[in-house]
Amino acid sequence: MKIKRISITLALLAGLSACAGETEEKYVERPVHDIYNSAVNAIEKGDLQTAATLFDEVERQHPYSIWATKAQLMAAYAYYQASKYDEAIIALDRFIQLHPGNRDVPYAYYLKALSHYEQISDVSRDQLATRRALRALTEIVRRFPQSNYARDARLKIDLTQDHLAGKEMQVGRYYLRRNEMVAAINRFRRVVDQFQTTSHVPEALHRLAEAYATLGMTEEAGKAAAVLGYNYPGNEWYADSYTLVTGKTVGAVEKKKSRSFLAKAWDWVF
Repeated sequence: MKIKRISITLALLAGLSACAGETEEKYVERPVHDIYNSAVNAIEKGDLQTAATLFDEVERQHPYSIWATKAQLMAAYAYYQASKYDEAIIALDRFIQLHPGNRDVPYAYYLKALSHYEQISDVSRDQLATRRALRALTEIVRRFPQSNYARDARLKIDLTQDHLAGKEMQVGRYYLRRNEMVAAINRFRRVVDQFQTTSHVPEALHRLAEAYATLGMTEEAGKAAAVLGYNYPGNEWYADSYTLVTGKTVGAVEKKKSRSFLAKAWDWVF
């Protein structure tokens, strides 16, 4: 009886194995051009996930062909176009590591930077993606300074820095509202020290004057207002700072001087 049960069990297992074998997809090796062209066609049709899968299949079936190298980069491009940025970054890092001398490496760095850049969120959220984008964009300028990619990267660096400065301003204003003046001052100082070319510097200087005045540090408030007035004499924030530290309204607008003096002026007064 026991032998009969064992025989039945083995028969059932054999049957299940047979069914699994029938449904399992068989591996079929295809010509490299066939797979690659199918992937390109999928991109043209907008079927980006299929395209990425097919480009990966090119490398899997034909790892030593010249098409495998191209397919690695194209898979990353398909992932990027599909907004699957993490997958794109992983593929691009691998391409750069395996083919450091390839002529398409500058593009790979650029596409990686874009994959970070596209993930930048509004200033109310964490800015890890923004910092990563800044590092990646800076790397392009450092490695390929004369390329078209570097020219675009420089523009995006300015926007990225402005975004990071905006985050610091948001946090600084939060501390200001909570009457945590030292924490607020640290944030506004960071904007002035690290993001001097951004649009947030005039307000940061005014907020510094405001925070110092609240703490009764009238001399420091006056210095912050002076730096603001010297570099941005016609700015609305200077008018507010002038009124804050003097109790008077700004008279005639001073002639605007070079912004390049900001760093020296800041070091001098502080």
